[in-house]
Amino acid sequence: QVQLVESGGGVVQTGDSLKLSCVASGGSFATYAVAWFRQAPGKDREFVAAISFTHTVTNYAASVKGRFTISRDNSENTAYLQMNSLKPEDTAVYYCAAKDRGVPYRSSLEYDIWGQGTRVTVSE
Repeated sequence: QVQLVESGGGVVQTGDSLKLSCVASGGSFATYAVAWFRQAPGKDREFVAAISFTHTVTNYAASVKGRFTISRDNSENTAYLQMNSLKPEDTAVYYCAAKDRGVPYRSSLEYDIWGQGTRVTVSE
């Protein structure tokens, strides 16, 4: 069973950039669709971005489109979320999720493997 571990979170200022990583272990990542979700304090978990296992299809939430980029390196069993022009409203715990043979779903219900999350705090 594939397991996911996120890293790269931290405390940054408005306008800064961060790159999150999601490393898969316990099996090949190559056939999994991968997504990033986030959950801010007191709010529901929300979709951020997703990518197909073929790299060819991506999906973004309107709130991050043009600022965030999802990518993956199957040879490294790793997915990434490049976050630019960060805003205080991007503050949240960011989770990586995966679905074998899946497509880049926007719903968290479609993903059956989750990481433990990495915290991102954007100060004014």
